Amino acid sequence: MAEFPQYPHDMLPLPLQDGYGFTPVSPLLRTQMQSGRSKQRRRYRATPTELPLTWLMKADAQAQVFEAWYQDSLADGESWFYMNLKTPQGMLPYLCRFIDMYNGPVLVGGRYWQFTATLEIRERPVIQGGWGLYYPEALRYADIIDIALNREWPAA
Repeated sequence: MAEFPQYPHDMLPLPLQDGYGFTPVSPLLRTQMQSGRSKQRRRYRATPTELPLTWLMKADAQAQVFEAWYQDSLADGESWFYMNLKTPQGMLPYLCRFIDMYNGPVLVGGRYWQFTATLEIRERPVIQGGWGLYYPEALRYADIIDIALNREWPAA
């Protein structure tokens, strides 16, 4: 299995929170029947998700690193890469790629550089393993369980 490039988190900022939101591609296939009813079924389980992002680079060098990384490491956006993204599961690495060329750099406030793009995440960021079917209460009370295990209970 090939190694995927990483987003250079040590050199570039995370995307801005403004406008940050996931849009999953529908996994359903719907067929209209002659009776007027419809059949609906799942086409696939691995649902790609789109995520519009905006980066604000606070230095010229960051803008240069972003554009060079995009061109050289990602072959002008062709390649998949890993990037840490904030989801309901926390900050985790996800396999992503650019849907199309980014927009920018746009000069903001006379000193910052802004880039915008839409990423495709290979799989919808949802907890796996049947938790919604078998353990929904554990998900509901995960914060309480975490506090109890890590703060309230003494170490053995």
